[in-house]
Amino acid sequence: MKHYKENDTVIYTDADGKRFDTFVIFETDRLTGLTHINHLNLKVTDAELELHPRSLTNEIPMNDVFSFQLFKQLKEKYADIDNRAANKGMTVHRDIPTIKLAKAS
Repeated sequence: MKHYKENDTVIYTDADGKRFDTFVIFETDRLTGLTHINHLNLKVTDAELELHPRSLTNEIPMNDVFSFQLFKQLKEKYADIDNRAANKGMTVHRDIPTIKLAKAS
């Protein structure tokens, strides 16, 4: 199993053989072997990914503040989505009808 790090620039190949340049949001999960990528917010196996050949340091260049902030916001967005999916709380609904009583004098 190949392990991709956070910020790695990778090429994702879908089931139809189309290839997409994208980057890794969260590193490869060691338990499931899935890597969370930016393209369509997918979690994919290492067989569908390959390291981008023009990636010098295996990371997205974060030379400017804008790139860093954009990546940070994307990461927070996907972390919130994952947390909401994993921690769905129970909601209590009151299905018992209540009767409004008249005020006694």
